Amino acid sequence: MANVEHYEGVRTEDHHRSGPLAGLRVIDLTTSYAGPTASMYLADLGADVIKVERPGRGDDTRSWGPPFSAGGVSAWFASANRNKRSVVIDLRDRRGLAVLRRLIGSADVFMENLNPAKLQALGIDHPTLRAEFPALIYCAMSGFGLDGPDSTLPGYDLAAQARSGLMSVTGAKGGAPQRVSTALSDVITGMCAALAVSAAVVRQRQDHQGELIDVSLLDADLAVMAPRIAAYLAGEDEPAPSGGTDSVLAVYQAFPTADRDLAVAIGNDPMWQRFCTVVGLPDLGADPELKDNAGRRRHRDRLVAQVTAKLAERTAAEWQKMLGDAGIPCSLVQTLAEVVADPQVVARGCLLPVPGTGGVMHSVHSPFRFASIPEPRNSPFPALGAHTREVLGEFGYAAADIDSLLASGAVHEGRASE
Repeated sequence: MANVEHYEGVRTEDHHRSGPLAGLRVIDLTTSYAGPTASMYLADLGADVIKVERPGRGDDTRSWGPPFSAGGVSAWFASANRNKRSVVIDLRDRRGLAVLRRLIGSADVFMENLNPAKLQALGIDHPTLRAEFPALIYCAMSGFGLDGPDSTLPGYDLAAQARSGLMSVTGAKGGAPQRVSTALSDVITGMCAALAVSAAVVRQRQDHQGELIDVSLLDADLAVMAPRIAAYLAGEDEPAPSGGTDSVLAVYQAFPTADRDLAVAIGNDPMWQRFCTVVGLPDLGADPELKDNAGRRRHRDRLVAQVTAKLAERTAAEWQKMLGDAGIPCSLVQTLAEVVADPQVVARGCLLPVPGTGGVMHSVHSPFRFASIPEPRNSPFPALGAHTREVLGEFGYAAADIDSLLASGAVHEGRASE
């Protein structure tokens, strides 16, 4: 395991970092969104994440926008890169590549999303590093996985959503397939990678054993599609876009009310009976053809038409109160303006203002909370190369050596803040 106390110049802050992954050193060579999301979650849990970026423009996400802050910072970049340090290394330079290998050699985890051929050319592919650093956890992130006929193809969120079948079941009923309108594949893949790395760390800390972790956008989206795939293979018809309805449960969709849409999720038969009583549809509740979910699915069009007509008689807020009091899950279909002001979202501190941006930029709290971390780690995203000198000093480079590397262009130094 890496130990920063082996090197001079260790930051005082490292000794006080809390969280279950405190003391874990991660070298993150990923770019775009899935990899940075994964390493951000590890950093949230206390890991020291060193983000290695290319000279000039750094991570691709730094240029994704608008929106940008007044200082030119991408909101996308800020949302996935808190609690990290940035080091700029020119991997085309022999000395720069040697710096990266030195960092990897003293790290616990190495994360990358590069083309396999490029990794081999640089000598940072898994077989090469495994032979030299057997305790290293190597997390490879890709579009389609490390093996199979398409393992070398580039992958992005849209391609994964399309190929996994996710788009084929998303969209208006009778309409064209649609992409889920957020970076779903990237975020889910990041979560999967963070989970896998955390599991590998348990064994690494017990017996110093390394691991190769293979995480892909396609695999993550297939996991999201698991219930639909299982139903299809069990004999269900090929699914198609169906709007906000669910292929299995009825009623499980959004309905228009007197003023706005309300999502209603009826998950079992007793809940259906309570729903019919609360909304004033006793005939539906007494109908033997609708007593179970299988029957409600067969007669979905008929019962949806009656429920729609009934819910149109009151406002969404009125129905939400009545259904909530009866223990029936429901929610207003909220806009983002409402989401960010939602009392539950606010009470749980789900939105983290990016320090130093005057409240203009925010990231979202990681989707887990630890009692041992009462206040979330929330240091701002790193400026490009802001920590190059600091990190190299921690890894044993003398000041003169760092100056030489900077002068040659093998590594680059940035500003301490944007």
